[in-house]
Amino acid sequence: MDIQKITGLIAAPFTPMYEDGSLNTGIIPAYAAKLKNDQLSGVFICGTTGEGMLMTPEERMKVAEKWIHEQTKEFKVIVHVGTTSSKQSNDLARHAEKNRAYGIGCMGPSFLPPTHVDELVGFCAEIAEGAPGLPFYYYHIPSISGVKISMVEFIQKAKERIPNLAGIKFTDNNFMDMQQCMKLDKGKWDILHGYDELLLAGLAFGAKGAVGSTYNFMATLYYGVMEDFENGNLDAAREKQAFSVRVVEVLNKYGGAIAAGKALMKQAGVDCGPNRLPIKNLQGINYENFTKEIESLGVLKPEKSGV
Repeated sequence: MDIQKITGLIAAPFTPMYEDGSLNTGIIPAYAAKLKNDQLSGVFICGTTGEGMLMTPEERMKVAEKWIHEQTKEFKVIVHVGTTSSKQSNDLARHAEKNRAYGIGCMGPSFLPPTHVDELVGFCAEIAEGAPGLPFYYYHIPSISGVKISMVEFIQKAKERIPNLAGIKFTDNNFMDMQQCMKLDKGKWDILHGYDELLLAGLAFGAKGAVGSTYNFMATLYYGVMEDFENGNLDAAREKQAFSVRVVEVLNKYGGAIAAGKALMKQAGVDCGPNRLPIKNLQGINYENFTKEIESLGVLKPEKSGV
């Protein structure tokens, strides 16, 4: 496969839901319009931020169809098809290709996580076979999946068994492993940086594209980090990155990137509703306190974040 590397920011969108927990896919067109207006390069849907593992396969297909309908040449849709079953993930991959998504991604199985690279490659190969015409990205997020395998070893093995392997969504702070992946095979692979609060470090190691949840509401800030880095204005880049770290600290204080992130997304003008169990929803006094802290930071003010 001819690998086309993605540059810029890819948002990991929240999955909109009604108060009763059912899908609210009618919001997605307006959601996509906001992200396009913020110059996002696309979306990575139904992943961690999108609560993909908490939805049924049928629900995930409905979400994928709605996002793919908003896809353009400049706004790519990568569908996370990972589950604990390679058979089920293969079905989701087939659906993504049938509906003409840009690509698919898959994290390792969190139930009985593989401990050897050959096991992980075999799992991913069966999934990737479901969409042979789409770029396949392995979603490396050991803090969630529990799969702690060298990505250099993974690529070296996977490239022999997965013809449509494109790269890795690298959500780990092992920058040695990430840089080795970037250098492998003369820089062939598309390695997308996955930690928003460490974007500047990722850029220093050579990242050109990134996937993250806070890009949903602070894209302009991060594009500022990228621009400052390219222009050699490291102090300015560090200042912007430090601001994003403060925001992430507040998100973590109030339940994490999903629970608090959805609450912040509502303030940004896209109400994605509640979360699925076991994620605790932010409400009552906690929501009020969260709102006050976010407002005190000025997250959604142009002079702070540009959003």
